[in-house]
Parts: sequence; C-alpha cells; structure tokens
Amino acid sequence: MKIKLMIATILLFTPLAASGAPVVYEVDGKEYEGYYKEAGKGKPLLIMVHDWDGLTDYEVKRAEMLAEQGYNVFGVDLFGKGVRPTETEHKKLLTGDLYKDRQRMRSIFETAYAEAQKLTGESSEVVAFGYCFGGAVVLEMARSGLDIDGFASFHGGLQTPEGQDYSATKGKVMVFHGTADSMISMEDFGDLAEELESVKISNEMVTYGGAPHAFTVFGSNSYREEADRQSWQRFNGFLEEIVN
Repeated sequence: MKIKLMIATILLFTPLAASGAPVVYEVDGKEYEGYYKEAGKGKPLLIMVHDWDGLTDYEVKRAEMLAEQGYNVFGVDLFGKGVRPTETEHKKLLTGDLYKDRQRMRSIFETAYAEAQKLTGESSEVVAFGYCFGGAVVLEMARSGLDIDGFASFHGGLQTPEGQDYSATKGKVMVFHGTADSMISMEDFGDLAEELESVKISNEMVTYGGAPHAFTVFGSNSYREEADRQSWQRFNGFLEEIVN
C-alpha cells in the first residue's frame, strides 16, 4: 500500500481536544485523523484504538487521563477523517468492512503507529489498548507479530479469525471482560485463555461480575463504575509493570 504521512495544520477537532492535537495520515489516498496528547519527549507511548463510533470525546478523555500520568498517547483513527458514525447500521458497515479486510486494518494501524513514533521518537516501551471494536483490533495487531510490549483489550471482541493464531505475538496480552457481556461470551473468553496458554504467551485475563458490554463508557447505560474503576486501576498497574 502507498502510504503518505502528514501533520494536520488545524489544532482542534473536538471540544475536548484543546490541549492535544489532531494528526492526519494517509493510506491509499484516504485521509485519517488521529489524536495525539503528549506528556513529554521520551515518555512511554500508548497507542489507543477507538470503539465502533470512531475517535470521539471518550477516547480524548482517556488520553488526557493517561497523559496526566506521564504517558504519550496516540489515538488511532480507523474510519477516516471526519467519519464519526452515529447510526448503528453505519457503525456495523464500517467495522464490518475492516473485519473483512484484515490487511487494511493492520495497515491503517501500522501507519498511525509509525506517525506516533515520528512524533515521540523511538519510545523504549509501547503499549496498545482499545475499547470494544478497538479491543478486537488490538488483538489483531498482537497476532500480527507487531513489536509492541503490551496489548490490552477492554470489553473487546475475543474470537480469533480462522487461519490466525498468537504464535508470533511479542508482548503480554491483557483482557478486561464483563461476565454479563451479551455480545462477547464467556466461552470466547475461555477459548482465548486456552489459546494464549497453548502458545505460551504471557497473559492476564480479568472478569468483572455483572459488567455488561462497554462497561467503561462514561454516561452510557452500560457503564459500571466499580468495574471501570477496578479495570482502570489494574490497567495502570499493567502499564507500570511494562515501563519498569
């Protein structure tokens, strides 16, 4: 794929983005607009992947929270500049297209990752994490063999596509899952645990009783404060373990 990178000249794309900056990158002639929040040069780099509604204020808020803790955060855009779907059918279409074209999914992520490294310099520690659809994407990148230290999924898709496995995974895998998730089953959770163990990939998989799908999304009907607090605390511990 022909890939060209560029920095956006504008400074804002959401109300919450005032202290961060959008970053535009291009894959096969299509522009994508990520978000970058810097804590400082040389700080560990986190690559964040959005849910199926695109890169929104939710991800920006998470980036702000992590930057306050000393991490540089790059929010990946997988849908395209200005594409922030609000209708369920549109969300299904966008995510479905990428699920059907895993190579394109990987290429967009890898381009965003390259741009993040360009902005931060070669960070010694890198962790990728994502929410729902983004969690599934992060696990896709783990299976791809991308040289990243850790991969964390919050209530993300856990099934491994036919023909793939985790034998090339280089970093530790962290999974946060709600036992009341009606979209991603406990069977999927158990299958992934067995798969990771079979290829001896370092992993930690945590469940939260009564937590439904998307339990970390502030203000939603699915939000569960205790599960969000506990998973966020453990995620920060996971980051500290990798950094140190």
